[in-house]
Amino acid sequence: MRSTTRKVLQLFSAIAIVGLIGTTGAQAEDPTATAAYKDIEATLGMVPGFFKMFPEQGIAGAWAEFKTVQLNPKTELNGKTKELIGLAVAAQIPCAYCIYFHTAAAKANGATDEEIREAVGMAAIARHWSTVLNGMQVDMAGFKADTDTVLKLAGQKAKSTN
Repeated sequence: MRSTTRKVLQLFSAIAIVGLIGTTGAQAEDPTATAAYKDIEATLGMVPGFFKMFPEQGIAGAWAEFKTVQLNPKTELNGKTKELIGLAVAAQIPCAYCIYFHTAAAKANGATDEEIREAVGMAAIARHWSTVLNGMQVDMAGFKADTDTVLKLAGQKAKSTN
Protein backbone atom coordinates (compact mmCIF):
# COMPACT_ATOMS: atom_id res chain seq x y z
CA MET A 1 0.00 0.00 0.00
CA ARG A 2 1.38 3.39 -0.91
CA SER A 3 2.10 5.79 1.92
CA THR A 4 -0.36 8.42 0.65
CA THR A 5 -3.16 5.87 0.56
CA ARG A 6 -2.19 4.63 4.01
CA LYS A 7 -2.25 8.20 5.39
CA VAL A 8 -5.68 8.85 3.89
CA LEU A 9 -7.02 5.62 5.43
CA GLN A 10 -5.49 6.55 8.79
CA LEU A 11 -7.11 9.98 8.59
CA PHE A 12 -10.54 8.48 7.80
CA SER A 13 -10.10 5.98 10.64
CA ALA A 14 -9.26 8.78 13.05
CA ILE A 15 -12.29 10.78 11.93
CA ALA A 16 -14.51 7.72 12.37
CA ILE A 17 -13.13 7.04 15.86
CA VAL A 18 -13.63 10.64 16.92
CA GLY A 19 -17.19 10.46 15.56
CA LEU A 20 -17.87 7.28 17.55
CA ILE A 21 -16.43 8.75 20.73
CA GLY A 22 -18.60 11.82 20.25
CA THR A 23 -21.75 9.71 19.95
CA THR A 24 -21.16 7.45 22.93
CA GLY A 25 -21.82 8.76 26.41
CA ALA A 26 -24.52 11.20 27.40
CA GLN A 27 -25.53 13.66 24.74
CA ALA A 28 -26.79 17.10 25.55
CA GLU A 29 -30.34 17.70 24.41
CA ASP A 30 -30.61 19.58 21.15
CA PRO A 31 -31.58 23.18 22.01
CA THR A 32 -33.70 23.35 18.86
CA ALA A 33 -35.61 20.24 19.98
CA THR A 34 -36.04 21.70 23.47
CA ALA A 35 -37.53 24.86 21.99
CA ALA A 36 -39.82 22.79 19.76
CA TYR A 37 -41.07 20.68 22.69
CA LYS A 38 -41.75 23.86 24.68
CA ASP A 39 -43.70 25.34 21.76
CA ILE A 40 -45.65 22.11 21.26
CA GLU A 41 -46.64 22.15 24.91
CA ALA A 42 -47.53 25.84 24.80
CA THR A 43 -49.64 25.28 21.67
CA LEU A 44 -51.30 21.95 22.48
CA GLY A 45 -51.21 21.96 26.28
CA MET A 46 -48.96 18.88 26.30
CA VAL A 47 -46.42 17.08 24.14
CA PRO A 48 -48.20 14.04 22.67
CA GLY A 49 -46.23 10.79 22.71
CA PHE A 50 -45.92 10.61 18.93
CA PHE A 51 -44.00 13.90 18.94
CA LYS A 52 -41.69 12.56 21.65
CA MET A 53 -41.00 9.46 19.55
CA PHE A 54 -39.95 11.50 16.51
CA PRO A 55 -36.16 11.76 16.05
CA GLU A 56 -34.94 14.68 18.13
CA GLN A 57 -32.84 16.02 15.24
CA GLY A 58 -35.95 16.50 13.13
CA ILE A 59 -38.65 17.47 15.63
CA ALA A 60 -38.21 21.22 15.14
CA GLY A 61 -38.80 20.90 11.38
CA ALA A 62 -41.65 18.42 11.78
CA TRP A 63 -43.35 20.67 14.33
CA ALA A 64 -42.83 23.77 12.18
CA GLU A 65 -44.51 22.03 9.24
CA PHE A 66 -47.42 20.82 11.40
CA LYS A 67 -47.92 24.18 13.07
CA THR A 68 -47.47 26.49 10.08
CA VAL A 69 -49.67 24.50 7.70
CA GLN A 70 -52.10 22.26 9.56
CA LEU A 71 -52.70 24.42 12.64
CA ASN A 72 -52.35 27.81 10.97
CA PRO A 73 -55.71 29.61 10.71
CA LYS A 74 -54.27 32.10 8.20
CA THR A 75 -53.82 29.67 5.28
CA GLU A 76 -56.11 29.55 2.27
CA LEU A 77 -57.87 26.42 3.53
CA ASN A 78 -59.83 26.57 6.76
CA GLY A 79 -59.26 24.00 9.51
CA LYS A 80 -62.34 21.94 8.67
CA THR A 81 -61.34 21.62 5.00
CA LYS A 82 -57.77 20.66 5.90
CA GLU A 83 -58.96 17.97 8.28
CA LEU A 84 -61.49 16.59 5.80
CA ILE A 85 -58.70 16.34 3.22
CA GLY A 86 -56.52 14.67 5.84
CA LEU A 87 -59.30 12.19 6.58
CA ALA A 88 -59.83 11.40 2.90
CA VAL A 89 -56.11 10.75 2.42
CA ALA A 90 -55.91 8.75 5.66
CA ALA A 91 -58.75 6.54 4.48
CA GLN A 92 -56.81 5.80 1.29
CA ILE A 93 -53.45 5.04 2.91
CA PRO A 94 -55.11 3.48 5.13
CA CYS A 95 -53.93 4.67 8.55
CA ALA A 96 -56.12 4.05 11.60
CA TYR A 97 -54.17 6.64 13.62
CA CYS A 98 -54.66 9.33 10.97
CA ILE A 99 -58.32 8.41 10.45
CA TYR A 100 -58.97 8.81 14.18
CA PHE A 101 -57.02 12.08 14.42
CA HIS A 102 -58.45 13.74 11.31
CA THR A 103 -62.02 12.67 12.12
CA ALA A 104 -61.75 14.12 15.63
CA ALA A 105 -59.98 17.25 14.36
CA ALA A 106 -62.56 17.73 11.58
CA LYS A 107 -65.37 17.53 14.15
CA ALA A 108 -63.48 19.95 16.42
CA ASN A 109 -63.34 22.32 13.44
CA GLY A 110 -67.11 22.10 12.89
CA ALA A 111 -67.45 19.22 10.41
CA THR A 112 -70.75 17.40 10.54
CA ASP A 113 -71.12 13.63 10.36
CA GLU A 114 -72.48 14.08 6.82
CA GLU A 115 -69.40 16.11 5.76
CA ILE A 116 -67.16 13.39 7.19
CA ARG A 117 -69.08 10.70 5.27
CA GLU A 118 -68.89 12.79 2.10
CA ALA A 119 -65.12 13.30 2.44
CA VAL A 120 -64.60 9.55 2.79
CA GLY A 121 -67.03 8.95 -0.08
CA MET A 122 -65.04 11.34 -2.29
CA ALA A 123 -61.86 9.47 -1.39
CA ALA A 124 -63.55 6.22 -2.43
CA ILE A 125 -64.77 7.71 -5.72
CA ALA A 126 -61.32 9.07 -6.54
CA ARG A 127 -59.77 5.68 -5.74
CA HIS A 128 -62.37 3.86 -7.86
CA TRP A 129 -61.87 5.99 -10.95
CA SER A 130 -58.10 6.07 -10.49
CA THR A 131 -58.20 2.26 -10.60
CA VAL A 132 -60.31 2.30 -13.78
CA LEU A 133 -58.28 4.99 -15.56
CA ASN A 134 -54.89 3.53 -14.68
CA GLY A 135 -55.92 -0.10 -15.15
CA MET A 136 -57.42 0.62 -18.56
CA GLN A 137 -54.42 2.80 -19.47
CA VAL A 138 -56.67 5.62 -20.67
CA ASP A 139 -54.82 8.03 -22.93
CA MET A 140 -53.85 11.08 -20.85
CA ALA A 141 -54.19 13.61 -23.68
CA GLY A 142 -57.66 12.28 -24.54
CA PHE A 143 -58.65 12.28 -20.87
CA LYS A 144 -57.56 15.93 -20.47
CA ALA A 145 -59.43 16.94 -23.63
CA ASP A 146 -62.60 15.17 -22.43
CA THR A 147 -62.29 16.73 -18.97
CA ASP A 148 -61.83 20.24 -20.39
CA THR A 149 -64.82 19.78 -22.71
CA VAL A 150 -67.10 18.45 -19.94
CA LEU A 151 -66.15 21.32 -17.60
CA LYS A 152 -66.67 23.91 -20.37
CA LEU A 153 -70.10 22.46 -21.20
CA ALA A 154 -71.04 22.35 -17.49
CA GLY A 155 -70.05 26.00 -17.14
CA GLN A 156 -72.15 26.97 -20.16
CA LYS A 157 -75.12 24.99 -18.82
CA ALA A 158 -74.81 26.65 -15.41
CA LYS A 159 -74.81 30.12 -17.02
CA SER A 160 -77.90 29.32 -19.12
CA THR A 161 -79.91 28.11 -16.11
CA ASN A 162 -79.18 31.23 -14.04
